[in-house]
Amino acid sequence: MRLLLDTHVFLWCIKNDRRLSKTVRGKISQATEVYVSSASIWEAMIKIKLKKLDVDIGQMVDAIFESGFLELPITAKHAATISCLSDIHRDPFDRILIAQAIYEPLTFITADHELKNYSQLVEIID
Repeated sequence: MRLLLDTHVFLWCIKNDRRLSKTVRGKISQATEVYVSSASIWEAMIKIKLKKLDVDIGQMVDAIFESGFLELPITAKHAATISCLSDIHRDPFDRILIAQAIYEPLTFITADHELKNYSQLVEIID
């Protein structure tokens, strides 16, 4: 299974947060490929600047590779895929992440229940 982690899921992974269940941790560790989008780094940087997130961005970038995850750059084809999405969710970061999951295709791991309406590729974790 190939996975794309939502920003908060990636942060939970690297912080060993209890919100990430053993089941989800197992799914991530058993995946053949686990991706973190460059959009997640961008989103985190904006939230850091707005004082909504307290994380070292350099450590976050390093954690992608230290965790054995793969970076998923945003491509023009990913951006163009957004045009196929309905306006279920207005957050631009969630929209690009969903577009990447659909285009690649990758199972998108998130706790955001609203995103399930976009695709069968969205897997909600609790």
